[in-house]
Amino acid sequence: MSWISVAINTTAESADPLSDALLEVGALSVTVTDAADGAFSEQPIFGEPGEFVGYWNDCIVTALFTPEFDVTSALRQASAAINLKPIPPYQTSRVHEQDWVKLTQSQFAPIQISARLWVVPSWHAAPDPQAINLVLDPGRAFGTGSHPTTLLCLRWLDSHISGGEMLLDYGCGSGILAIAAAKLGAAQVVGTDIDPVSIEVAEQNALENRAAIEFCSPKDVPSTQFNITVANILANPLKVLADIIVARTRPGGSIVLSGILKTQAEDVISHYAPAVALKINGEESGWVCLVGRKPS
Repeated sequence: MSWISVAINTTAESADPLSDALLEVGALSVTVTDAADGAFSEQPIFGEPGEFVGYWNDCIVTALFTPEFDVTSALRQASAAINLKPIPPYQTSRVHEQDWVKLTQSQFAPIQISARLWVVPSWHAAPDPQAINLVLDPGRAFGTGSHPTTLLCLRWLDSHISGGEMLLDYGCGSGILAIAAAKLGAAQVVGTDIDPVSIEVAEQNALENRAAIEFCSPKDVPSTQFNITVANILANPLKVLADIIVARTRPGGSIVLSGILKTQAEDVISHYAPAVALKINGEESGWVCLVGRKPS
């Protein structure tokens, strides 16, 4: 089976109304993308969590129709429904049936973090069976090893965990950092997240990796202090959580923060300065990892 894909050039103001109108006249699905995708003029539309900046100035609304559908008539009806005149420029193409699962899987390959640490999707054979292999698939929670912030934290853990540590992963997402810590030799690992779905996903990932980790909500974190507290979230939540993160770290322990753009680093550093001196430990694609030791 095949489908007809229609890519329509429009403005930020018309993107949502046109999308709704296309669905009303029979489109199977609709997506909105940046007309400048991949170009120098490409713009971000999301800031911190919950902050939608707004659509791009020039958008492409892509609608999917069954092959027998009268696309021209559908566009005419959708445009008329929102008083959009004339019908905006568009292009059609045919989308053929594919094995979408295999296509998606082909986009995720094993990632080498260090000489001894890999992140390997479950459908791949481990490139180095003797390495520490974190088996992790893309899913419902953040953290597959491919994002620069995750890479930075994994590299730090790989070079600093020597065995026996107590570690807290604050904002654990998929659980990848907690799982890495456990497999690198940490004696006690706790992962926490405000999202129940993340906790569920992290527990399943830990089970598949045979890693003994306690995952819980922030209110249920054991009332102890940890040798290492790692938090890969975003700059604003990290500032809000500063007192908690510092309190959860024992004197002489390490605090590892990521999810921070290089342009945000000084702001986060100054926010933690009264309690701990943070420094940039690594940088990747405009993101940084901040590390500091809590005074003894």
